[in-house]
Amino acid sequence: MAIESFDLAEGVQIGGGVRPVYIAGPCVVESRDFVVEVAGRIGEIAERYGVPLIFKSSFDKANRSSESSFRGP
Repeated sequence: MAIESFDLAEGVQIGGGVRPVYIAGPCVVESRDFVVEVAGRIGEIAERYGVPLIFKSSFDKANRSSESSFRGP
């Protein structure tokens, strides 16, 4: 049974044998300025190479290896 593709967002299709979608971004949001800069740079790279991209980051990263590690704002 073939898996049909579906539109996740404009220009981003998942499944059905379409090309892979990349998920990228920092593990945790350190600040608004930081996450906007990283998103912009990753977006430029994805656009340059014509690859579909989903930007992902977390506000609260609870699965850190140390209790004293930064978890987010």
